[in-house]
Amino acid sequence: MWSLQAWRRRRTLARHPVDPQLWQRVRHRLAILDGLSAEEDQRLRESSVLFLQDKVLNALSGVELDAEARLLLAAQAQLPLLHLGDLNWYQGFHEIVLYPDDFLSPQRHRDASGVEHEWEGEHSGEAWQQGPVILAWPGVLASGGWEGYNLVIHELAHKLDMLNGNANGLPPLHSDMRVSDWASAMQHAFDDLNRQLDHNPDAETAIDPYAAEDPAEFFAVTSEYFFSAPDLLAKAYPEVYRQLKGFYRQDPLARLQHLHGTHPDYQAHHDQSSG
Repeated sequence: MWSLQAWRRRRTLARHPVDPQLWQRVRHRLAILDGLSAEEDQRLRESSVLFLQDKVLNALSGVELDAEARLLLAAQAQLPLLHLGDLNWYQGFHEIVLYPDDFLSPQRHRDASGVEHEWEGEHSGEAWQQGPVILAWPGVLASGGWEGYNLVIHELAHKLDMLNGNANGLPPLHSDMRVSDWASAMQHAFDDLNRQLDHNPDAETAIDPYAAEDPAEFFAVTSEYFFSAPDLLAKAYPEVYRQLKGFYRQDPLARLQHLHGTHPDYQAHHDQSSG
């Protein structure tokens, strides 16, 4: 059966082919893509091309945005969607604004007594409801490894969260997932993290303490860890990992463990860490 959407997809991919060497350079810079199958690699490359045709990358002065840099961002943006089908998960925005460094942003918070506080906060990323995603370019360049940091995935997780309205830590779940299971896993871990920080604000927590800010940040940070430090997240909060595995339809921990068992570079690093 003929499909306009499929025809447009094929036409876009035919008009914007990716040089295999360029794609390999991008893959080399993004360790979190290691272990993808050949089919997943092709799907990610194609979806990255489609993403770049669908979204406007607005690079401010000081940001050098060549073809490799554009693909570097797009591949990280599309990794969470790799097994989520062709639905328009990144609807509601069309622009990504790239700053040359961290930026000041007006912040507002109403405390428990009803007093509203306003201040200028320094940020490396923001996602606005029905608006653009803003990223500091150094943060994008620092993302892509297995270190528990990925600015692109963090901010786009907020966009997934906003599909239901305001960001509250509950993206639209699949039909085979239960909101009660999600809420239980997330709330238990969120409360545990806050208890640790209430006891000691300088505690060395298993995941970034910024996750304790609110449920929306908890979802964004744990999504970040799910793809960039799945071993740490699964060890600290296995039920959270299980829920994210069900939502993203991926298992980065299995990929990482397979790499540790089969890839020489990962085996050497694992042996050094274990020694």
